[in-house]
Amino acid sequence: VAFAIGSSWTTVGTLGVAFVGIGAGLGVPAPMTVGAVLSGAYAGDKQSPLSDTTNLAAGVTNTDLYAHIRRMRTGTAIAFGLAALGFAALGLRTSGTIPAGRIAEIQGGLTETYAITVVAFVPLVVTFGLALRGYAALPTLVAGVFAGAFTTILLQGTGFVAAWEIFMYGTAPESASETVNDLLATGGLTGSAWTITVVVAALSLGGILERTGVLAVIAHAFTSAVRSPGALVAGTGVSAIFINALTSQQYMSIVLPGVTLRNTYDEFGLDTDQLSRAVEAAGTPTGALFPWHAGAVYMAGVTGVPTLEYAPYYLFAFLSPLVLFAMAATGYTIDANPVSADAGAEAGEPATPTPGGDD
Repeated sequence: VAFAIGSSWTTVGTLGVAFVGIGAGLGVPAPMTVGAVLSGAYAGDKQSPLSDTTNLAAGVTNTDLYAHIRRMRTGTAIAFGLAALGFAALGLRTSGTIPAGRIAEIQGGLTETYAITVVAFVPLVVTFGLALRGYAALPTLVAGVFAGAFTTILLQGTGFVAAWEIFMYGTAPESASETVNDLLATGGLTGSAWTITVVVAALSLGGILERTGVLAVIAHAFTSAVRSPGALVAGTGVSAIFINALTSQQYMSIVLPGVTLRNTYDEFGLDTDQLSRAVEAAGTPTGALFPWHAGAVYMAGVTGVPTLEYAPYYLFAFLSPLVLFAMAATGYTIDANPVSADAGAEAGEPATPTPGGDD
């Protein structure tokens, strides 16, 4: 669900709450259920082309959106797979029955509000089909919007004016299920306004810092102890986690290192998707581990489980940066220009890539 709608917060605040209730009926401790919910929600959020943090990481690092998603794919799959194995092992220790009434409530809310047929999947197929075929993000999302408007008019009997309002302001279903209403009350162009504002502000800040020479000073101080591309990637991940803890905002954990280290990655012969992968792998999922972080406050509030109680079970938050650090240490998927990287190591600072070199 988080992959489809691009929001971990919405997923946890709706289906996550329902799963906590289901878990209680099965005899599963609430912190364990919340940890599993957060692991799945953030893993799906990271890989979704509709996610605000995914678009933000690609935007501030000047990386193609789908190149960014492809670069994260291996690390996310490994971290999520290990988390799933961990939860499977934990699940063997519990047993119970599923409360069918809660599931029936969600199904009833969907069927009474929407005409659910195969045609309803057309927008999803169009969007992800074009994405998998390598089309650019903008035409892919525009095609998905038009496909969604067409199916809305065809299946729901919605007029053109109402379809336009959905495009601008998102959906607001009024079913008998509050879970369905909260889950699907999302979308719309205005819903993306904050992300767009943050990207523009971040790029503006980056331009100012670059013109004044501040970025060069910060980057040189950061890379003075860095001797390899892998160390740079690992250091980026550490800085993202540190900024998360310091600022209590996952956006800042992406924006600050993303803007500051772009030129440094060029000097080490690394593509910008390495930078975008590092800031999101370490920045996006780890915020909910810090009790004072905005994400942790929200997650604890909607689930009713304190941060320090669910944190030990939030396996994906630990595994995502650990997998990143392991890849950095071994050089796996760290594709750098060896000439630039070696030159930087010998000089004690990153060297400029050879013109025309293959990054």
